[in-house]
Amino acid sequence: MIKRPDYINAIEPFIGTPLVKILAGVRRCGKSTILAMLADMLKAEGIPDDHIIERRYNEIGYDGITAKDMSSDLRAAISGKSKCFLLLDEVQETDGWEKVINDLLESTDCDIYVTGSNSKLMSAEISTYLTGRYVLIPVYTLSLREYLTFKGKSPEEARALFDEYVRYGGFPIIGISSFDTRSAYQVVDGIYASVITRDISKRHKIRNKELFDRVVRYIIENVGMTFSANSIVSYLKSEHRTMSVETIYNYLKWLGEAFIIYPCKRFDLQGKSVLKTQEKYYLSDISFKYSQQGFDSKMLSAVLENIVFLEMKRRGYEVYIGKNNTKEIDFVGVLRDERVYVQVCVRLPENSDREISNLMELKDHYHKYVVCRDTLASGNCNGIEIVSIADFLMADKW
Repeated sequence: MIKRPDYINAIEPFIGTPLVKILAGVRRCGKSTILAMLADMLKAEGIPDDHIIERRYNEIGYDGITAKDMSSDLRAAISGKSKCFLLLDEVQETDGWEKVINDLLESTDCDIYVTGSNSKLMSAEISTYLTGRYVLIPVYTLSLREYLTFKGKSPEEARALFDEYVRYGGFPIIGISSFDTRSAYQVVDGIYASVITRDISKRHKIRNKELFDRVVRYIIENVGMTFSANSIVSYLKSEHRTMSVETIYNYLKWLGEAFIIYPCKRFDLQGKSVLKTQEKYYLSDISFKYSQQGFDSKMLSAVLENIVFLEMKRRGYEVYIGKNNTKEIDFVGVLRDERVYVQVCVRLPENSDREISNLMELKDHYHKYVVCRDTLASGNCNGIEIVSIADFLMADKW
């Protein structure tokens, strides 16, 4: 088992606190492994094995388990013991799980950790039962640093491995294996199909699966581009198909809840407000794009943006598209009282007005970066740092 210490570091401050620790992310991003790492750490600290209760609710033995059965099973496992640690994987497979967790939190001395692959279960429903008594820890696919670890490579090899990371994406099963390109995309396509079918189509009883799939393909094709529900409706009309704006909004919401996509809203840097229109969407892993469309170097610009967006999310930033009058900043990252501005490009052209001048108009003291694929890119232009994307992703701090 290859360690992912960033997630253990994120969990550690909350160990032993009366909060439910919720790890949420797309299927196969490594949540189960993180729970296994946590179990190993607890055992190393002297917690008896029988005080660490592990359940994986996506296994066939728990298929169809009710909330009552879940409660009875867990209570039997902790009966007669001092403080126990409950490590519960893919809890959304059990209807009413949040009521069971709430009951255990209130009536037992248990330290509770759960994972799930649907953010709807991690927000709306659970907040009804656990208001103020849970902490959400987002889990993402592998960062470039983690990808190198999975491949047994040193940080010094980041530039050499970056193109491979771009081509294969960050699912741990891909990182730990030696698949060829075709096999890797087949694996990712299986993950994609599972989410689309199990977490969205069946859950929400989508009747016209073919039309839903076409909408999803449109979204994937336009990753990193501004579009709206109305523009999707117009596109479908051009193909002589009909769908309401409300249905499109539902599809976007469900794709977000299943962690296929993440929205990136626009932020007005002058008015200091989040805008409600013209947002963009990025994928939870770039390999979803390849598994559905194949790899094409023409899509590289959007792919690089997607990679930078995810890295900023991994580091805890709220990420926005920056609007500064008529100019656009690719990303504005907000972390408490700090900000970082990032422009992303495949290569820095000789006339780099957009990449640099847009940032130069920002008259504050926050870090500003132009990030490009060029492995030799480095320098400083009027306080704006120019850096290769591999170096940017590997930096300890921005």
